[in-house]
Amino acid sequence: MSIADQERDDVLLGRAQKGDEEAFTLLYRRHQAALYRFALRMTGNTWAAEEIVQDVFMMLMRDPRKYDAARGTLGGFLYGVTRNRVLKHLERLPREVPLEEQHENGTRLGMVLKDASSPAILAEKRERVERVWAAVLDLPAEFREAVVLCELEERSYEEAAQMIGCPIGTIRSRLHRGRALLMARLEMLRGALRRANAAGLNGFENKKEVRNDVRRI
Repeated sequence: MSIADQERDDVLLGRAQKGDEEAFTLLYRRHQAALYRFALRMTGNTWAAEEIVQDVFMMLMRDPRKYDAARGTLGGFLYGVTRNRVLKHLERLPREVPLEEQHENGTRLGMVLKDASSPAILAEKRERVERVWAAVLDLPAEFREAVVLCELEERSYEEAAQMIGCPIGTIRSRLHRGRALLMARLEMLRGALRRANAAGLNGFENKKEVRNDVRRI
């Protein structure tokens, strides 16, 4: 790791304020991926996630003084701005579930699951993950956010509460409700598939299986 990579965010931001493009580029590379993952998992739309993250960094470049080091880390500040942009996006636009959206690494959702299983098993796994993805995107924003942070991002309750700015009990409640809604939604989908196909699919047998499928998104 270079000396530049070890510099604190506030030091880099101070350099960026003075016109140091390299410092700003390092800040961007340091935080962009995590912000993009969060925006993508909340919106389900690569274009929207890219626009939101670009807007956040444009804001930082235009007016870095909006960040107050006394109030927390730069990463926490950027997450808060990203979160606000995401919620405004969800309020503005009708919700769509793009099952063919790309992941942050550029691969299609259905191309992520790769193993030595037969084509039929791979197709079933792909379809299961797509159903979970659709069900997550169908959650109300506050429950979706708890699921994204605690299940997909694997944040602790304390970290998620600090990022959102709410009590830990609220995070626990939202996550519990989000999981319950997710299970209910997947059960409904499984019932519909069984009615449509007499042979049926194995579906989701338990909560642990659902959680594993959520984390594949």
